[in-house]
Amino acid sequence: MATDAWTAKTGGPQKSNQFATFFVADLFFGVDVLCVQEVLRSQQMTNVPKAPEVIEGLINLRGQIVTAIDMRRRLELPPRGNGKTPMNMVVRTEDGAVSLLVDEIGDVLDVDSATWERTPESLAGSARELICGVYKLKDRLLLVLDTDKTVEIAAAMGSA
Repeated sequence: MATDAWTAKTGGPQKSNQFATFFVADLFFGVDVLCVQEVLRSQQMTNVPKAPEVIEGLINLRGQIVTAIDMRRRLELPPRGNGKTPMNMVVRTEDGAVSLLVDEIGDVLDVDSATWERTPESLAGSARELICGVYKLKDRLLLVLDTDKTVEIAAAMGSA
């Protein structure tokens, strides 16, 4: 279970955590701010023939070739409306940088570990597999994204 893997990897929620936040559809996600390399507006993409469906393409980030994963496809959500361009949240992984294409970038939030809980049973589909846990905020839940699991291309190939 992603929660147990994240807890084992990080030792569970810290006294205070900082998360870079973003929206995909009506879901509010957070990524450990230390994993985020940068945030960019929409970038020109180069298509990758025969790539898994979740791979939107490649972007050139100052000479670094970065794979862009469409989070709507990764979460099995409907496509963005016409005229809406995604934002890039570039995260660092063991294999290099990967861009997560998201609908909207949020703020960096400090959250208290006392508000952390395991992933709710009611969260369905791919989102449940990619979430480490949640933080209860005043007006919504912050879904903590397991970036390692999210960028696993082998797992993404199942939806190609």
